[in-house]
Formats: sequence, C-alpha cells, structure tokens
Amino acid sequence: MTGSQDRSKPHLPATLHDREFQRFSGLIYECVGIKMPPAKKTMLEARLQKRLKALGIPTFEKYGDYVFSTEGRASELVHLIDVVTTNKTDFFREPAHFEFLVKTAIPSILQGRNEVSREPLRIWSAGCSTGEEPYTLAMVLSEFADGRPDFRAAITASDICTQVLQTAKTAIYPEDRTDPIPLNLKKKYLLRSREKSKALVRIAPKLRSLVSFRRINFMDDDFGIAEKMDIIFCRNVVIYFDKPTQLILMRKFHRQLRPGGYLFIGHSETLSGLDVDFKPVASTVYRKER
Repeated sequence: MTGSQDRSKPHLPATLHDREFQRFSGLIYECVGIKMPPAKKTMLEARLQKRLKALGIPTFEKYGDYVFSTEGRASELVHLIDVVTTNKTDFFREPAHFEFLVKTAIPSILQGRNEVSREPLRIWSAGCSTGEEPYTLAMVLSEFADGRPDFRAAITASDICTQVLQTAKTAIYPEDRTDPIPLNLKKKYLLRSREKSKALVRIAPKLRSLVSFRRINFMDDDFGIAEKMDIIFCRNVVIYFDKPTQLILMRKFHRQLRPGGYLFIGHSETLSGLDVDFKPVASTVYRKER
C-alpha cells in the first residue's frame, strides 16, 4: 500500500541548493569565463532541470558528481555549457557597424595591401550564435564584391554552444526572423520553402559557401585558427565576462588580428580601462595599429 502511494505522488523537480550552485558556477567560470552571480541561481536551476530529466538523475548533487567525473567532463560538460550560454542575435544587428565595414574598414585594409596579393579578406564572427551575424557579413561582402572581380573573402564563425552552431550550419530560419534584411537582399540571397505553410527561408548556397563554422572556447590558450584575421566581430559577448577575463580575451584578439585590422564589439561594451593596444576609430570599433 505504501509503495502504491509513493508511485502515485507527482514527481517533484530537484532543488538547486547554494552548495551545488557554487560548484556549478565555479566550473562554468573556469571553463568559459562566464560569471554567474547568486541572482542567476533560479535561471540555472530551471535550465539544468532538463539535463537531469534527460539523464534520469534525481538530484543536482548527483548531477554535479557526474559532471565532475572523468566521464562527465568528456560527455556532459558540453551540454552544461550549452544550457547556460545566452544566444540573442538578429540579422543586421547594430547596422552602423556594417556601414563602417564597407565604407571605411575594408577599403583601408585593401589599400594597405600589395596590389598583386590574392589573399582573401578574412573575417571572424566570434560568438556567432545561430548564424545571423556571419550570414549578414556574407551578404554585405557579396554586395561589396560586385564590380570587384579580384575581391575575395572568407568568414570564420564560431560559438561555444553546439546547438546554435547546428542551427547556423543548417541556415534555415523562420521568415519573420529575416525582417531586418533589406528587401533587395532578401530577393537575392534567401530561398523560400516550397511548403508555404512552414514560412521558412534558407540562406542561398553562394553565401553559405563563404562561411565555415567551428566550436571555439574563448578560454582556450589557442583558438586553433592558423590564419591571422583582418576583422573580428565579437559583439555582445564580453558583457558576460569580468574585467580580468575581458582583458585576457582582448589580448588574444589583438594577437589574432593582422596589423591594421579591426575589432567590432557590441554597443553596450567598451575596452575602456583595459590595458590592450587597440585604437578607437568609431563607436565600439577599434583598430590594431600597423
């Protein structure tokens, strides 16, 4: 009778206690540099409930033991990071950046190059989320290339979250997500789904061929990118890092850029107070001196 009563009780979600929260937040900071203050505890608890359910683990304490185990670090840590990262983006987000890119940054870089150089312009969309930013860059660069047969570009797009990278690689979006894209570019670079009821569009193959996606953790000593970049877009990412982590990351970006290269950050971000050798050239745009 007692067993029957126990089985009839509704399943209660696990509670994330302070000790486990400190354990997870410390691991997250160590692995990806994201600070999780106590105010984020409820959010973390809600997001991790899905992982406990998927794995059949009854408590956060047992989940923590698994994550910190050798097996858990190898197979579960990536899922933990996926659920805590924030992925908010849009096509043509902060449009002034793209105007500066084509009117100032790219001409300046090309002017400083050898006339016979066939090296492509290399851009890194760092923290690309579901792909809207690199595909926006691909549109802008394709438009810039019109009438410039010698111009070539290559876009590297990266994120820490495997789930959003899969969406980005697929390049399929709800049609209403493409509202910020100018109409002429929609007609040129978006393919509508044959099933009109689904209201989906896909980025045209020409643009997809310009972008290569990869998982990169900013906390790694080496990004694993052999080529120096001409331009780095890392927007609305470093706001989740504390100052020491921001400084480490910006120095890495500085090393990854060619002399004369540009760094674009989000409009809510600044390099003020960071000891890194970038020169501000426009609002939230910086340049590595030649």
